Amino acid sequence: MRLACIDTPERNQPGGKEAADRLSALLPRGASVKVLPVDKDQYGRTVGVVFSSKNINLQLLQEGQAWVYEQYIGNCRTSAQQLRQAQSSAQQQRLGLWSQNSPCPPWDFRKNQCVVKPAAAQKPAPTPQRPAPSPRNNCDPSYPDVCIPPAPPDLNCGDISHRRFRVLQPDPHKFDRDKDGIGCER
Repeated sequence: MRLACIDTPERNQPGGKEAADRLSALLPRGASVKVLPVDKDQYGRTVGVVFSSKNINLQLLQEGQAWVYEQYIGNCRTSAQQLRQAQSSAQQQRLGLWSQNSPCPPWDFRKNQCVVKPAAAQKPAPTPQRPAPSPRNNCDPSYPDVCIPPAPPDLNCGDISHRRFRVLQPDPHKFDRDKDGIGCER
């Protein structure tokens, strides 16, 4: 089976073993679980939401062990807002995979599209010129599902690790070149 609406790091990428170990801890052998199927994937696996004492899919996001899988967020049995908020909270707290210098979503990792930067090569976080109007300090509200600092300085898709995230106008960094509401698609 595959967990609906989230994607975890591959076993051979940073954070993969930790995510797999955490899922095993949340669902020990013999544990009573309930699966709410939402689909079948291309390999014939059931895609679903798993419940033990809690929504396991949501818990992995809250702990920073998974990404919201935006491509398939429409049929999650959990609100898209709740899933995105769980991911955003883990990101802000630098939990799990968000503690890495440049976390790479598995869909990019599988296509060899990740650039892992050593800690010394990381740019320091820009100092905001204006306070963010939301409780997500130093996060521009134009990018509600990811934490991207406000301009200046101007950032490009190559400067951030996020791909395929929601963009609201105005788009100060111009991540959404084709104005379809999704940033850094390529």
